[in-house]
Amino acid sequence: GEGALRAQAGRLLESVAGGVPGSVADVGWSLASTRSVFEDRAVVVGADWDELRSGLGALAAGEPHARLVRGGVVRGRTAFLFAGQGSQRVGMGRELYEGYPVFAAAFDAVDAELPFDLKAVVFGGDAESLNRTEFAQPALFA
Repeated sequence: GEGALRAQAGRLLESVAGGVPGSVADVGWSLASTRSVFEDRAVVVGADWDELRSGLGALAAGEPHARLVRGGVVRGRTAFLFAGQGSQRVGMGRELYEGYPVFAAAFDAVDAELPFDLKAVVFGGDAESLNRTEFAQPALFA
């Protein structure tokens, strides 16, 4: 909860007040990868100890800070967006589809959820259609 998060930030601030052996990145990695994951969370972003101590102080005091990001677990559905659109090409994945039944089954499962024939778009010859976002995004996902 809020109180526990603030208290933990205060304890962490005390432990780094006089400096810490190791780099900022090392300590950040250790904190992120070795601690329990709770519903209420916060991240302090900084390039050096002064920036990090400043953000920790704000968190401990329950105050906003430019280097502090607070949040919690959000339950819901997951969506994927492949913003790297541009790597699609007509015929991509055809050899995988023909040679690997697991790939073909996964591709077909995506295709079955769409209101159009994805396989016809991806394996067809119309690059202009494939380059349209509504086709390119599911094609890259599949």
